[in-house]
Amino acid sequence: MKSATHRIGIIGGTGLYQIDGLTNQKWVKVRTPFGPASDELLTGKITGRDVVFLARHARGHRILPHELNHRANIWAMKQLGVAWIISVSAVGSLQRKIKPCDVVLADQFLDRTKRSHEHTYFGRGIVAHISFGHPVCPDLRALLLKSARACKARCHDGGTYVNMEGPAFSTLAESMTNHKAGHSVIGMTNLGEAKCAREAEIAYATLAMSTDYDCWNEDHDHVTVEMILECLHKNAETAKRIILDAIPRIPNEPTFKSHRALKNAIMTDRKLWPKKTVAELKPILAKYL
Repeated sequence: MKSATHRIGIIGGTGLYQIDGLTNQKWVKVRTPFGPASDELLTGKITGRDVVFLARHARGHRILPHELNHRANIWAMKQLGVAWIISVSAVGSLQRKIKPCDVVLADQFLDRTKRSHEHTYFGRGIVAHISFGHPVCPDLRALLLKSARACKARCHDGGTYVNMEGPAFSTLAESMTNHKAGHSVIGMTNLGEAKCAREAEIAYATLAMSTDYDCWNEDHDHVTVEMILECLHKNAETAKRIILDAIPRIPNEPTFKSHRALKNAIMTDRKLWPKKTVAELKPILAKYL
């Protein structure tokens, strides 16, 4: 299934398993060359715009961060015509000024994972090196910032999201190191999404929703599941308000720089592209075939 209309994708993190205001709802199961996506994708309309929603950890929260299949999730969204992705993610705060239930519009990532080979569509005969100096789409991030401010959310403009492996939370040594380095928040999911989205020429931006102070702040209780759950409901409601305000601000056509990310990234001569790899990447490579 693929729509001729350019759709807006929403990836819901911990606590955001549905999106309000979605009409004409339809659950769609997308088969991908990279295995199953986290869940079926929910399509519909919000304020007249076509939207695709995916619960990152599946409905019922059944998938650990290191078990996420980012390639399948983003490929499925690309197959359904998604051109923009708003990613909602629960994070721990690494700085005192970022309080629980604050929103951080992150503009950078720091990779603390060991799975970079799982965060690319390329290889198998086609070499590509995307530009990733600015990993968050600045145009989409700016729209989300306007919406966060319009919704009077406590928000922070910019910041570095440290992507750790998980599923355990940080050690005190790790948390103190990240705090002293001046990084903003820590999470377990968004980097792989951002890399795959960039290769798929989808504009991607993160709504990082703070739930706690990780464990660097010894004046604050160490992070527990109970603490996180207490903040999740409020964060989910804030995220929904921001998303509903942001959707009408997103242009109808994909004209951001992120939508041309592969233009000068593919190194392999077109005549040498293996047919099997081309078939697997057809939604991503379509404009270059």
